[in-house]
Amino acid sequence: MKLVSYSPEKQNEWNAFVETSKNGIFMFNRGFMDYHSDRFEDRSLMFYDDCDKLVAILPANIRGDVLHAHQGLTFGGFVVDSSLRAGQMLAIFDELLSWMRASKLSKLIYKAIPYTYHRMPAEEDLYALFRSGAEQIRVDVSTTVSQRERVKMSDLRKRGAKKAAKSGVTVQQSQRFADYMTVLTDTLQAQHGTKPVHTTEEILLLVSRFPEQIKLFTAERDSEILAGVLIFEYPRLAHAQYIAASAAGREVGALDAVFVNLLDHTYLSKDYFDFGISTEEQGRVLNDGLIHQKEGFGGRAVCHKFFELKVTQ
Repeated sequence: MKLVSYSPEKQNEWNAFVETSKNGIFMFNRGFMDYHSDRFEDRSLMFYDDCDKLVAILPANIRGDVLHAHQGLTFGGFVVDSSLRAGQMLAIFDELLSWMRASKLSKLIYKAIPYTYHRMPAEEDLYALFRSGAEQIRVDVSTTVSQRERVKMSDLRKRGAKKAAKSGVTVQQSQRFADYMTVLTDTLQAQHGTKPVHTTEEILLLVSRFPEQIKLFTAERDSEILAGVLIFEYPRLAHAQYIAASAAGREVGALDAVFVNLLDHTYLSKDYFDFGISTEEQGRVLNDGLIHQKEGFGGRAVCHKFFELKVTQ
């Protein structure tokens, strides 16, 4: 197994591999990863087998003497070719650890890709982490609806959607990204004293690069955005990246209308609909109110797992 550090001249090879891999998603495309390259010291890696075939990549950055599965991504473990087998992943970890020792890196912080994002089974990395002595250090809980085995939606969420319809609220796909980001920013500031991770300019840039994968759905009345969700669309799954409702929108159940529409119509053919995590403080606090709302749409837990692998010199 041969390890090669990623460099810009390998961008096309990297992106083509993501497209054909068994667990790659557009978030791993360099056009997405590199929009905030000024914030991270990229140290992504590429692994070739003995026939010089690319079989795995690892989106990564370094901070101090620590190698991270890329901190600019929600998750990001190994992306692998469909031909890769468990024994090869063990060899990849051996090569990775040897490279880390030579690079004087002390440990790896690894964020595994949840199985719901895989095109086909791809958990060879979890076994290799175990074999290498990694410790699980964090678990976040995401709420995901299985569209093949739907849990019944709560009456409260259904009533909210009906109330929105009676109030003249309509749901549609929208191009009003800047207007929605204003609603989102105001909502986050008022309710949590925070702001979105992405700026409006960054979202507009990413939408221009990935117009088929990043979509906005809004609930509106008289051209006013009352609620909405920014969707990251993947082959088997739709992910709610940013969710917000104004005070007026919350009064009329506008957000319920958005999600009922997406679950029952727009994304009915997907395998999963992911509402995102409801945990705080590195997974040690569960936001009961937030997860209760998401579970009301029929979602149940999928865990995002984080590992620490220390390097023995």
